[in-house]
Amino acid sequence: MDFTSRMTTLLGAFRRERNGAVADSMRFYGRPYGLNYGVSLPTLRHLARAGATDHDFARYLYLQDVRELRLAAFHIADPARLTPDEFSFWGDGMLNSEMAEEGAFALWSRAASLPALFDAWLAPAAGWLRAYAALMAAARAAEPAETWIPQIIGTVRRMAEENRPESRLVARGAVAALVAIGSRSESLRQEVLRAVGSLGTLPAETLVREELEWQLPPADDAPLSADGAR
Repeated sequence: MDFTSRMTTLLGAFRRERNGAVADSMRFYGRPYGLNYGVSLPTLRHLARAGATDHDFARYLYLQDVRELRLAAFHIADPARLTPDEFSFWGDGMLNSEMAEEGAFALWSRAASLPALFDAWLAPAAGWLRAYAALMAAARAAEPAETWIPQIIGTVRRMAEENRPESRLVARGAVAALVAIGSRSESLRQEVLRAVGSLGTLPAETLVREELEWQLPPADDAPLSADGAR
């Protein structure tokens, strides 16, 4: 079956699950989809994963201006084929924060090229949406790297200074990534908190600092300091 026929079959399955109320109530940062059936993410994931991975077919779906097809592409793509020369393809086709989150969940966090993607998409010229996607992918990585901490902090500081409407969203992505790193050990928790302590008082910076204070509490078996604190 060719790509067009396969896409038509998948689109038919999505149409049967359409939900106009869900589509109307969706809220995200970024650009809207051309067509949106309002299929729930659990249902979309189930339908997209019904077959084997097919990277070329996933790229074909990603070019369609339909929410469900673009999101399904993340689940059908092969993480092993996500190489640096593909970063611009996936980044350019990303419309909004929902796509950033789903791509991080299904594809980017599973790829061996994640460290390279992290570096590329946190570069200042990459923009807020790619930065958010990279942070969410880092948060879902099997082993988020300690070396990512300075880049995350730098991104928070830069976004806070730009004072964009999306700054708080990127800050929340940073929180997710820092929690993932800091939860790996007590020493990493302390390193994350020290880095966060260097942030200023702009709204996005304050958000990160306040969130980390309760999302990264001391481990029960953490050694006590001289004053009895962990």
